[in-house]
Amino acid sequence: MFVVEISNRQNLIDLDLQQIETLAIRILKEEGIPSAQLSIAIVDDVTIHELNRQYLNHDYPTDVLSFLSHVDSEKLEGEVVVSAETAGHVAEHFGWTAANELLLYVVHGVLHLVGYDDSQHEPRQEMRSREKFYLAQENLVISYDEQERVKR
Repeated sequence: MFVVEISNRQNLIDLDLQQIETLAIRILKEEGIPSAQLSIAIVDDVTIHELNRQYLNHDYPTDVLSFLSHVDSEKLEGEVVVSAETAGHVAEHFGWTAANELLLYVVHGVLHLVGYDDSQHEPRQEMRSREKFYLAQENLVISYDEQERVKR
C-alpha cells in the first residue's frame, strides 16, 4: 500500500496535486519499494530555509529536502519538502514552468528517499538519468547544465 499525503502551504504556483501524488507513487513502485508512507510539503523559501538551518546547519533556502524516517524490506516512510518560491525563481532560467521545476524537485526528493545520491559524479549521473526517465513519463524534458543548476 502506498499513502502519499501532500500539504500545499503556498499560493505562488497552481499545482496538480494528483499528478504529484501519482508521480511519487510511480517512482516508489518502479524503484522496488513494496509499501510506503510519504508526505510531501510544498512550502516557501522562509520555511525551507528554517528547515535547512535546523536539520542540516545550512543557513540558506534550498529547493528540496528529503527526510527518511524508516526503511526496511517491507516499508519506507519519509518526507519530501519542496520550495515553490525557489521553483518560481529558477524555472524561467531553464525554460519551463514553475510547476515543472517543482515536479523535478519532487522526483529528486523521492529518489533520495529510495537511495539515490548526488554527492559525487558517478552516482549523480545515475540520479540525473532517473530524474529524466520519470519526467519523460510526464512528457517533460530537462537538460542539465551542472554549472548553472542549483546543487541540490
